[in-house]
Amino acid sequence: MSKYVLIGSEGCGSAIVELAMLKAGAQFELHEIPYLQPGAERDRLLELNPLGQVPTLIMPDGNVMTESAAIIPHLADVFADAQLAPAPNAPQRTAFLRWLLYIVSEIYPTTTFSDDPARWQLPEAIGKAYKVTVDEYRMTLWGHMEEVADAPYFLGENFSAIDLYVAVMCHWRPGKKAFARHCPKLTQIAETIAGDPIFRGALKRNFASWP
Repeated sequence: MSKYVLIGSEGCGSAIVELAMLKAGAQFELHEIPYLQPGAERDRLLELNPLGQVPTLIMPDGNVMTESAAIIPHLADVFADAQLAPAPNAPQRTAFLRWLLYIVSEIYPTTTFSDDPARWQLPEAIGKAYKVTVDEYRMTLWGHMEEVADAPYFLGENFSAIDLYVAVMCHWRPGKKAFARHCPKLTQIAETIAGDPIFRGALKRNFASWP
């Protein structure tokens, strides 16, 4: 194998890694699957990743990586010219690491834990209220990033993979309109990423509602 293979699903977190691969100029194949749908593709995914989640990345040497917060630093190391992360001695490095981990440990789970309230065996009415409450909490979490966001990118003049997370996750519940109301600075960052020819096609394919 001479290239990466990215297993993903449309509109999911795999889109973040897809954008990072495009920015890096990495040679990769994208295998999009309905990752929650039982069948042969799901079975193969479970063999590679016991959680059955995307992104799952098969490396050129055949090893497997999961978790975007691991994949992104790996790509930043291998493709340093892409500037997916500040250099280890750069002043913005600590902020990058802080907010990368904040996104994946605090914001991201509010999506995965509330996508399907039935998994927690909640009565339907309680499940609906739970979903609304979690969505409101998610916007509170985004608000902390909004407070410190710089321009034109989250870290200021220099692009980083944090901007890719914002550009993808702004589409998730409660939706882009709600996100724009609560987080105008982050929305501007997302629009900057969407306007970049490197990312435009992939974002349009993952999110049909993108203008």
